[in-house]
Amino acid sequence: MIRFIIVATFVFLFLVLSIPLLIAEWIIGKFNMDVKNRSSLAIVNWAFRVCLFLSGVKVTVRGEENVPKDTPVLYIGNHRSYFDILITYVRVPRPTGYIAKKEMLRYPLLVNWMKNLHCLFLDRTDIKQGLQTILTAIDKIKSGISICIFPEGTRNRVNHTFMEFHEGSFKIAAKTGCPIIPMTIYNSAGIFEDHLPKIKKAHVILDYGKPFYIKDLPKEEQKHVGVYAQNLIKETYFKIKEEAGE
Repeated sequence: MIRFIIVATFVFLFLVLSIPLLIAEWIIGKFNMDVKNRSSLAIVNWAFRVCLFLSGVKVTVRGEENVPKDTPVLYIGNHRSYFDILITYVRVPRPTGYIAKKEMLRYPLLVNWMKNLHCLFLDRTDIKQGLQTILTAIDKIKSGISICIFPEGTRNRVNHTFMEFHEGSFKIAAKTGCPIIPMTIYNSAGIFEDHLPKIKKAHVILDYGKPFYIKDLPKEEQKHVGVYAQNLIKETYFKIKEEAGE
């Protein structure tokens, strides 16, 4: 419980003490949005790195050379832990918005930072609003902002399994032509979710697959990109599991 208390205390203090930074970022954004994007990215990256350090998390990153640095991308990955956001966000080379559930809007200050980072909020019960979120994500990509989405739609609570990858998630890449970067995240639930409410030291592996473009896939696979992407991530996941001897 000690790690949980330490991490929770740091998050609370960061959110409260960063209020002046939020005001400064708002002012900067009025004059130079690019500077605001880069400074918000740096600030949140620092906070996330501290959280990971305090949690005792060791992350091994593979395939980072597969992530283009000169163009926005659509990241897609499996999702088992709240820590997936921290683990992946500290590696992004350019401003990146995450698609989060609308329930995150209820948390003051946190939601302000999320909006600074171009995060979008999805109402999974409202098809029309969900479509609008996807259209906004398409505009983000076109403006140079990468997008990250976990196509399972929510955290998978069963270890070593995968839920369906929702096909709608991939419309962002289909409409923009941007590369899709598959992310395989292994053992992130070992930090927190596997033994709530304790936070424990864990070794997490983050594997970036080679980018692929929907237009380059065979016609049949273009109709089922979610299945194609899930198979890529599943193959890598179970390869890592085998290497770990589990």
